[in-house]
This record gives sequence, C-alpha cells and structure tokens, in this order.
Amino acid sequence: MFVHLADLSFSYSDSVPILRDVSIQLAPGWTGVVGANGAGKTTLIRLIAAELEPAAGHIRLDPPSASIALCPQTVDTITSAIESFAAADDRASRRIEGELALEPKSLSRWPTLSPGERRRWQVGAALAAQPDVLILDEPTDHLDADARELLIGALLRFRGVGIVVSHDRALLERLTAHTIRVHRGSARIFRGAYREAKRSWEAEDRARIADRDKLKREHDKLARRLADKRRMLASAQARRSHENRVRGLFDGQIAAPARTIGGRTMQDIAVLRRGLERVGEELDRFEFKKEKGRALFVDYVPAPMSRVMAIDAPAIHAGEKQILAGVHLLVGRDSKIRVSGANGAGKTTLLNALIAASHLPADRMLHLPQELDHDDAVAMLDAIGGLPAATRSRVLTLAAALGLDPERVLRSHSPSPGEARKLALAYGLGRQVWACLLDEPTNHLDIPAIERLQDALAAYPGALVIVTHDEALAHRVAGEEWRVESGQVRVLSR
Repeated sequence: MFVHLADLSFSYSDSVPILRDVSIQLAPGWTGVVGANGAGKTTLIRLIAAELEPAAGHIRLDPPSASIALCPQTVDTITSAIESFAAADDRASRRIEGELALEPKSLSRWPTLSPGERRRWQVGAALAAQPDVLILDEPTDHLDADARELLIGALLRFRGVGIVVSHDRALLERLTAHTIRVHRGSARIFRGAYREAKRSWEAEDRARIADRDKLKREHDKLARRLADKRRMLASAQARRSHENRVRGLFDGQIAAPARTIGGRTMQDIAVLRRGLERVGEELDRFEFKKEKGRALFVDYVPAPMSRVMAIDAPAIHAGEKQILAGVHLLVGRDSKIRVSGANGAGKTTLLNALIAASHLPADRMLHLPQELDHDDAVAMLDAIGGLPAATRSRVLTLAAALGLDPERVLRSHSPSPGEARKLALAYGLGRQVWACLLDEPTNHLDIPAIERLQDALAAYPGALVIVTHDEALAHRVAGEEWRVESGQVRVLSR
C-alpha cells in the first residue's frame, strides 16, 4: 500500500499558492506532518483525502481501491460512522472500544461529552472501519494523559499508511518514523520523527545560510570593485576634460592612448556589472524571511478590585446532571490557576460556571473555549477591524509576537483554527483584560507558538485560569491548582 503525490499544487481562488510542486511517496507506517499555523498542513491532508482538488499534479493510491479515513480537527458532530461503530458487535469493534475505554451508552449524552471523549469516539470509528490510509488532524487535542496513552497504544497497532498532523512533540516521537515539513509553499519528507527531522532541515538551513553569506561577500566585493572602477573612470574623464580645455581641444579629440585606457575601464565596468547582476540573481533565490514572534509585553492596567471572580455554589450542573458539589472558589487580581483533571471530570463545566458567576464587564475578560467555530473567527476579525487605532495596533503587534501574519489573516477572512486562536489571545491581551480564562489554549497551535504563548502567559500580570493537559505550560504559568475529580474540586498549592 502506497500513496504517491506527484507535482502537487493548490491555491484557494486566485491567491498565492498554498502548496507548490509537492512530490512525496508514503509507505505503511506513521508519518508526522508539521509546520506553522496556516502553512498548509490541513490543506495537504484534505488533498490526500480527496476533499480538495489539486490545481496541478495528482495523487495516486496503490492499489487504486485503497480506502481512506480522515479524522478532522473538529469533534462537534456525532457522525453516522461513530453511531455504526457504537452499535457494532463484532470482535474488532469491541476490541477498539476496550483499547480506548469507550462506553457505547455514553453516546446518548453526546452534547455533554467532553471534547476528549468525542475525540476517542472519532478515532475509534475510523480504526474500526479498517482503512488502508488513516489521516488524523491534531488527534491529542483535548486528551488527558491517560487518554493519550490509550490513543497512542491503539494507533501503534495500525498497520496501514498513517498520516498525523500534530503539534504534540511527545506523540510524534512515539508514533512516527518520517516527518513532512510544510514550509513556505513546499512540503518535503524527512527521515525520522520530529526531533531527528528537525535536525536535518536545520542543517540544510545552516548550509543555505552559509551559501547565502558566501554569495553576499562576493556581491559586496564586486560592488566595491565596480564602485572603484567607476570612480577611476570619472576621475580620468575629469582630468582629460580639464587637460583638453587647457589645450583648447574637444573631448572627442582625446589622444588614442587615452581613449584606449577609457575603453578598457568601460569594459571592466561592463564585466563587473554583469557579474554583480548574476550574483544578485543567485541571492534572490534565498528567500530567508525573519521569523515572526517575539517576547510579549502588555502595557497592563490592573483591575481596581482585589477579587475579580468568585463562585460559591452547592452544586454545578451540566443540563440536568450534577457534575460538581460544594464549589467555593476565589480568583484574585493576580491569581495564576491551573484546572486539572481527567476528560469528562467537569473542568470545562467549572470554567463556564465561573464565567456565568462573574460580574466583570465583558470587555475586561477573555474567554477562550476549546474550539472556535468559523462564525466566531469571522466575528472576531470584524471586531478587530473596528477597534480604535491604538488598540488595534496593540492587538496586531501581539498577534505578530505569537507568530502570526495578522494583516494577511485580516485580509483573508478565512483563518485556520490555529490562526484564530492566536488572534483571540492577542485580542484579549491587547485590550488589557483583567482576567483570562483559557480552555486548552494550545489546541491547534504550532510548536513555536506554544513556546511563545508560554512566555506571554508567564509574563501576564492579570488573573489567569487555564485548563490544560500540557504539563510544561502548566508548570511555567500556574502557581495554584484546582484538581477536578470525583465530583469535587480540590485546591492545591504548587
């Protein structure tokens, strides 16, 4: 079983191509797909899954009858495939349910299932279909540590061609043997999981930088020689003109030896000019761009009150079902709180209850849910466009610091999930909110953006309540932990 991509190109409408001349062959085993948000990772896997038509080139399956299953980033909808999987009673389906700790009766409360539980159902249904090609887009988003282990175990047993888009470096190291880097319109495959592949492309980048620097030195040398020759020619012409005036001659009456010297200098200048143009054209091939992203600094105005949020409730419900009991919590002006717990324990429910109990003005609070739908993203783009000039500039500066090209995204009106999250974070921080309530903020973010976000939240001086399974992020930004388990919330010091 193989997947062949030959000279593949794609663009949306008449815009700049997202992918150009991509040629890759994929064999059985897992291949990771990495790249910055908006680079074209999801576009690439949708092309492979035949959800998009390439502008040029083709994709060939060997054998042609091979089946493909794609698990997208979103987990909102219960699909017919999930329902069929839950209803099946064959041995393979039962085995997968056991491997992923799935309970068919839970589908009756799909709207209240956590995104992590829905993700396991989504992947389980895809595995049960026994596809030849399995494509996963950010499969560990929303999953706690135990669920991640269950998922990785199930995926390691898959024997077809596996393709996984992920920012989860631990997953990539455990699962993949090859890595596709989607970068500035290209998609290339490297041997090894993320760490080994990254070393390879960084070595190539260093070699290209060395070649560029060598050409730059040659270019500067030629430019200096050309400038010297031009000065020599100008000086010689000035002297000859002066001598001619003294002798009463016209410039055209210059003696033959002088004309010869001038002609040779002109020839030298022409040769140097052609050499400079050649080296300049070679330098133009090096499209080194300054990487976006820098340390965030928010010119922050603190909340006037010492307590910005509180909840005092005998019980918290999701619909008619009681999720938590005896919840008495306080968020101070500069609190840094991590909410932890297993999928389905009630972390998001707790966060929503805290927001509902808050009396903060809407423009002084940033709530980032686990998922932003397309309408939310478009509305946010419109809101950013309508901000006062100074605030808008601050928001766009923060978005760029998170590794985004905000002006391009504002023009496109079609941000990727990762781009939408960066914009949402910048929108809140740029408006100098008093409290940030973030539910799995690293979902859909590329690896450099996660590192920048870590720095930003560590420096954020306001109140922070963050639901995250990312241990490195939690350790960096939080000083207190709310542990949600067995229907209770325990407050722990860190």
